[in-house]
Amino acid sequence: MARFRRKSCITLIALVLLVLVVTVVLKALSPEDSSFSSSKDVELFLNRENDPQIQRDDNSHPDRTKMTDSAHFNKDADLEAALRKFPPPNYYLHAFYYIWFGNPRFDGKYIHWDHPQLPHWDSKVAHGYPQGRHAPPDDIGSNFYPSLGAYSSRDPSVIEAHMQQLRTAAIGVIVVSWYPPNMEDDNGEPTDNIIPPLMEMAQKYHIKVAFHIEPYRGRDEVNMFTNVRYIIDKYGEHPAFFKYQTNTGKVLPLFYVYDSYLMNSEQWAKLLKHTESTSIRDTPYDAIFIALLVEEKHKRDILTAGFDGVYTYFATNGFSYGSTQRNWGSIKAFCEDNNLIFIPSVGPGYIDTSIRPWNFQNTRNRINGKYYETSLSAALEARPDFISVTSFNEWHEGTQIEMAVPKTSQTVYLDYLPNKPTIYLEITRKWAAIFGGERGRWQD
Repeated sequence: MARFRRKSCITLIALVLLVLVVTVVLKALSPEDSSFSSSKDVELFLNRENDPQIQRDDNSHPDRTKMTDSAHFNKDADLEAALRKFPPPNYYLHAFYYIWFGNPRFDGKYIHWDHPQLPHWDSKVAHGYPQGRHAPPDDIGSNFYPSLGAYSSRDPSVIEAHMQQLRTAAIGVIVVSWYPPNMEDDNGEPTDNIIPPLMEMAQKYHIKVAFHIEPYRGRDEVNMFTNVRYIIDKYGEHPAFFKYQTNTGKVLPLFYVYDSYLMNSEQWAKLLKHTESTSIRDTPYDAIFIALLVEEKHKRDILTAGFDGVYTYFATNGFSYGSTQRNWGSIKAFCEDNNLIFIPSVGPGYIDTSIRPWNFQNTRNRINGKYYETSLSAALEARPDFISVTSFNEWHEGTQIEMAVPKTSQTVYLDYLPNKPTIYLEITRKWAAIFGGERGRWQD
């Protein structure tokens, strides 16, 4: 028994000494000695893996190798897991996106939701319709009511909700309505300062941002050059900034130019023709410029002006030559003959009587999504280079695919019933996949 106790003591002493030795060794090790990769490295790999168009120079950010806390890693990992549940973004499918909405919480007042009811140009006709401003939040300048309410375009939670809806629809590029700094549309406020947070959130969701240059006051070929330079200098290196590789191998930004016909072709040529001394071509600010095609005669004007392509914008089939779907085949043929990009614009319907109460003739009923699907089918038949959706959230004209909900108030609103609020996002997603498959066959 005594021998057994002696052996037990020796064993116990040996174990204590072993524990002390291990403790000393572990304390001698510092965190910097660890060979494990940081969580930020994992984040960068995941981002690169999920976004084939991402442009990033890892060597320019040496601090990215620093350790980050596990909570940050878990948040990023959760985001990447969530992104994998969305369909992949189709970068050939663009949606026009408006950032002119405001509310008292974020902007001190309602902006655009209180849109005035515009009078008819004929005073005799105008007399028979209501005039005045809408009074949000129950009475807004729209025939539908958004699921997010009368929101602000600068609200981070709204921007993120929009990105989630866009990814649900598989839309790869938002085309943001843009005015130069300190300039605004007739009913809004300057919005250029919304672009930076918008691009950050877009990058988070692997969505790209293009610019829809509006007909701002005094627009001409000289300040167009200045404003394109401003956009590219300020936003051009952001990984969410949309660029497209042309047939010549150049990777260039793409700009839509709304109401481009307001400037004559001689003015545009000074900016867009290689032969002009004032040309933007072959400078660091060269880009792909897409003109709005409204009337048939605009085709030759666009060609003379030196544009790179055309789009049709309007969601009302038959409203203009360009938006009439039966013309898309011949417009595509014209573009092919002249090396132009063709981008037909499709929409879920049209109704703007909340702001133009006299404009019933241009209303196009959604027919529970059938109008939208017919438009998408017509666009694909023309074998376009891109398809643009009018719109994600132009609520004034009832072209939105953003989620809308039934609303009970003194104002009578339309809704998407009997379908879900996501119906137009789901239709877009379906046709994004069809478009992707068709593009693959066209290139074979």
